[in-house]
Amino acid sequence: MSPLVEFSTSSAAETQHIAHQLGALLRAGDLLILSGGLGAGKTTFTQGLGHGLGVRPGIISPTFVLVRIHPNLAEGHNPGGPDLVHVDAYRLGSAAEIDDIDLENTLDGAVTVVEWGADRVEHLAESRLEIELVRATGADDHASTQDTAAGHDTSNDFSHDFSEEEGGEDEARIVRIRAVGPRWEGVDLSGLAEENQRPSGVE
Repeated sequence: MSPLVEFSTSSAAETQHIAHQLGALLRAGDLLILSGGLGAGKTTFTQGLGHGLGVRPGIISPTFVLVRIHPNLAEGHNPGGPDLVHVDAYRLGSAAEIDDIDLENTLDGAVTVVEWGADRVEHLAESRLEIELVRATGADDHASTQDTAAGHDTSNDFSHDFSEEEGGEDEARIVRIRAVGPRWEGVDLSGLAEENQRPSGVE
């Protein structure tokens, strides 16, 4: 397992920049697991990833539909790149429920991003990026993540039905990225916050 890489951001734009830089190096078959409490910035991060990948814009949290597919834009800056499959596993309580939405059917041909995916989707791929977003102003988000991972019933928490970015998208954030598996061996992700920096170890 690779060492943890951590970034501090002061705005949504800075968070999206890191995600954009990461998105530019992703390829079909990559799995990203996003964790963090309500309002931590998971969808904001995914929007930056989508821009880096060159997929259709308009990324919002797929809370009710569970899965949204954003196709690569042939006229964009990355023609021929992978599609983005964006998943919200907040209401999915087990690996069996994940299997029911048949992510394996699209996994090899797209980049798959799963919000609230910790302890739910690791079985889908040998290699993955585990990304945690935390509001730097408090620990409430981390507690919320722990409750969900522990199997506590949060299905009646209707605050999740609203945009998670409301009221604080420009608060400071901590972005932690851990690379797992052979896909990421030798890849240095520490330069993602720099302008036009391609991490070493990526061809």
